[in-house]
Amino acid sequence: MNKYNIKELAEKLERCRNVNLDDVKLEDVDEITNIKIDRRKPSNERILDFIASTKNPYAFKVNGTLVKISFSNNNRSAKDCINRVIKSLYK
Repeated sequence: MNKYNIKELAEKLERCRNVNLDDVKLEDVDEITNIKIDRRKPSNERILDFIASTKNPYAFKVNGTLVKISFSNNNRSAKDCINRVIKSLYK
């Protein structure tokens, strides 16, 4: 489980979250069908695997179309969310 660098993942989330979709090149994002996550792992670990394995966890291609996801601002930082995921894995 120590394979994740939480600080690095939190920084990646913050950096990627603020990217303007107009500045994203199609070739610089992952095709969603090529992203493989082990479904046998707990959901929290799958989230960390997804963040770690994608170029930008907020932007990807679906059949060649650029897609960006976003979430409502609930005053939680990415680092807080990752820390919550990690803590739940060590219960």
